[in-house]
Amino acid sequence: MEFPPYLATMPMHAITELHGEPGLLARFRLELPAFATADRDRLAEALDLAAELHRDDRRSREPYLNHLLRVAIRMMHHYQVRDPDVIVAGLLHDAVEDHPGELAGAGTADPTAAALAALADRFGDRVARLVAAVTNPVYDPERDPHVQYREHVAASLDREPWARVIKVSDFTDNGVGVVYAVGPKVARSAAKYRPLVPVYRELIARPDTPLSAPVKRHIFAQLDLAEERFSAILDHPN
Repeated sequence: MEFPPYLATMPMHAITELHGEPGLLARFRLELPAFATADRDRLAEALDLAAELHRDDRRSREPYLNHLLRVAIRMMHHYQVRDPDVIVAGLLHDAVEDHPGELAGAGTADPTAAALAALADRFGDRVARLVAAVTNPVYDPERDPHVQYREHVAASLDREPWARVIKVSDFTDNGVGVVYAVGPKVARSAAKYRPLVPVYRELIARPDTPLSAPVKRHIFAQLDLAEERFSAILDHPN
């Protein structure tokens, strides 16, 4: 499949709309020369595993892998992340939450712990720790799940600076990208994510968040855009 020579300059949701998963895969590969050969092999292995685990998953109108690719590309290109563990964890950030049984195998008493152990065996303890930090726990059915989600995000990212980077890329795809969703999910997502804008702003502003000042300014602008879109959806629905 032929892609335009300006693929690297296109917004990721434009690539998604025009070229779909093949276009995002091509865009992902444009970032790989910045990594050592061994690191590129690890990234390819993580991408293959993500594609296999999420092969039947969809997000609204698109394959789920598109979301994972955008999260990884955003970190490599816009955030200038060159740490392969972080990109591997980004590609696999939903693997344990969505497919613990496939990772852990049958008959495990604690599929989440077993799935994280399987990731550690394959990609190292640090990758497993980063994925664990962005994996939602089982919530109390008696409490508001959105409140519990915000509590979990604040607590888990407080102690894992690199996990903040993964999660804010995930949030950007979900939050800024909320306008690409359809139906009732648009308002539900806006209501879920809007209270997290100040949480992410504070986390990214911390001195120990391992991003440059220009990258942090870029993220703050994206958080501003997310807030604008949430307001348009929730405060001015008609």
